[in-house]
Amino acid sequence: MRRAIPGLPSRHPLGEMLPAMYADDDLAQRFTAGLDTVLAPVLSTLDNLAHYFDPRVTPEDFASWLAGWVAVELDPRWPLELRRAVLLRAVELHRQRGTAHGLIDLLRLCAGVRARVLDGPGAASSTRPGTPLPGSAVTGVVVQVWPDRSEVDRQRVAALVDSVLPVHLTCTVEVLTGPPERRG
Repeated sequence: MRRAIPGLPSRHPLGEMLPAMYADDDLAQRFTAGLDTVLAPVLSTLDNLAHYFDPRVTPEDFASWLAGWVAVELDPRWPLELRRAVLLRAVELHRQRGTAHGLIDLLRLCAGVRARVLDGPGAASSTRPGTPLPGSAVTGVVVQVWPDRSEVDRQRVAALVDSVLPVHLTCTVEVLTGPPERRG
């Protein structure tokens, strides 16, 4: 919420714009100085409006409002820099939503952990109609996570996974001490 900032000078003092006959009028100068105090935050906001829409420098209170514009949920407990990073990557995160790659990126960005998603047999194609589908229907996903920038917070990881998991799937989160071994 924008409000008066004590001591914020007006870039365009109204007293200086009055006709010459009011330049020495004490009442007119005090009256316009009061208006300057009220208008200075408005003028400052308008002068810096482009920066309000830049997630890298937007004011903290405006970041939450901006998140509503780009349909991103920001946890108020996250540090401001993390909220700004999520806002900056909002379009990319929306484009990847519901994919294993998108979940891995989200977990790395928001929880500071590395992840691997084990989600079924993959895809197959056939040139013949009526060919049976490969494997069995996937209803569960396993998300394996391990520390990267920070320790694994199981509740935070589970909340992030639940926020993007397609409704028809269930998920199990496994916390590992390090990266899983690659199979060759």
